[in-house]
Amino acid sequence: MNYVALDFETANYSWSSVCSVGLAVVKDSSVVERKSWLVRPPDLYFHPMFTRIHGIRAEDVRDEPDFSELWSSVLKDYLVGNTVIAHNASFDLRVLRHTLSAYLIPHPRLSYQCSVVIARKTWPGLGSYKLDNLARRFGISFRHHDASEDAFACAKIVLEAGATLGANSFNELINKLYINVKEFAVSEK
Repeated sequence: MNYVALDFETANYSWSSVCSVGLAVVKDSSVVERKSWLVRPPDLYFHPMFTRIHGIRAEDVRDEPDFSELWSSVLKDYLVGNTVIAHNASFDLRVLRHTLSAYLIPHPRLSYQCSVVIARKTWPGLGSYKLDNLARRFGISFRHHDASEDAFACAKIVLEAGATLGANSFNELINKLYINVKEFAVSEK
């Protein structure tokens, strides 16, 4: 299996307030790389509830690159051309879409799928498909709401689904689950 698991943390209720990005790269059914970056959001306002969740504060990101710098220097190379997986992908892909738009960055062509959808189809009836509950069920140790750790747990859950179903590739996994990869909307910019 080959894919890149993605996770964003945001500073506040704005979809484009990315303050951290995490990735876990899966090649040949193994997590081969884990990365995370702190990101300076456009507005350094951190809602107290969000800081309680992930622990990131304005002073932690004041001197970090903004999203456009990170996108052009490294993120684009990890995501474009790979299948992207996220836990609750609707959240992470919405954050990506809004953040790219906020920085006037053309939306790339991306294929993606949601690890929640994969988990629900692989193990129906679990009751909870939250990232921490699934990780606990499969013995995956991680620090919840740390972007790199969340991406790692997401990557491992999809690998677990592949093992459960005897899938040797991501395409085989989604075919066995009767789901498709989705296409990220490409902007006209």
